Amino acid sequence: MGTIVLLPIGVDDTALDRCLAALDAGTPTGTAAWLADDGQAGPRAQAVIAHWLLHTPLQAEYTRRASSIGEVAHLDEMLRACAGADVVVLAPDAIPAPGWLQQMDACFARDPSIGSATPWCNAGETAAWPRLGEIDPVPADLPAMAQACAALPPMHPELPSAVTHAVLLRANARRKAGGLDMHSYGSWNAALIDLSLRMAGLGWRNALCETAFVARASEAQAFDGDMDALGTRWPGWQPRLAAFLMGDPLLGTRQALQQLHRQAIMPRSQGDLFAAPAAPPESPV
Repeated sequence: MGTIVLLPIGVDDTALDRCLAALDAGTPTGTAAWLADDGQAGPRAQAVIAHWLLHTPLQAEYTRRASSIGEVAHLDEMLRACAGADVVVLAPDAIPAPGWLQQMDACFARDPSIGSATPWCNAGETAAWPRLGEIDPVPADLPAMAQACAALPPMHPELPSAVTHAVLLRANARRKAGGLDMHSYGSWNAALIDLSLRMAGLGWRNALCETAFVARASEAQAFDGDMDALGTRWPGWQPRLAAFLMGDPLLGTRQALQQLHRQAIMPRSQGDLFAAPAAPPESPV
């Protein structure tokens, strides 16, 4: 069974339109994709989805609940329906770069101890590029960004937890760790972090997939009380997160990616500088 892309639908129809266009452009034809709407999408977003479903090369489905059950319970319902399959949860405002899913699948294939894989993101907290923990603009040339990422050596270093612009979850690790905790968290962002910490407690790694990039306009927002709940349940997580941000163990990898990115965009910029001259006009007969 191939990886399933899960996309919980939000309320921003413009971001959704951009996400779906990038998903089509950068994901293998026939990939299973499930757009699930917890009664959030308005008429414009539903029209965007309807148009996309008619034209996408993906094997896509759309479901919509008549009434909301809450985003954590809704995502947990999606995950349970995909039992036995690796799934990647994609934020509804994410912008996947070309080849993102193939690179994340390859990450899982290289190391069976990885329970969650998170790609780089311009707003990716511990997986942020070019600066750790900062929100930078979406890269102007995502194909060049994907080319640069794919050229990095695939070492897959460990992160303090999964980051939820895009996170691939291994089926077996997810099953053993259990479902999302809809009673302790209001946001699926916090609930996925909690799930990744439970998987780590069972011996799986939460890894960076440094060969993939998924852009995003802004970082995920937790609900009030979510971070406190995480800190209470996992008292070692926030100190580890702080140490990671201060120590910056990925600095060398980010610098290597910066250099590869410059090399990837150089031919394009040189092409602009040295454009082929226009053909001379034909001689009159």
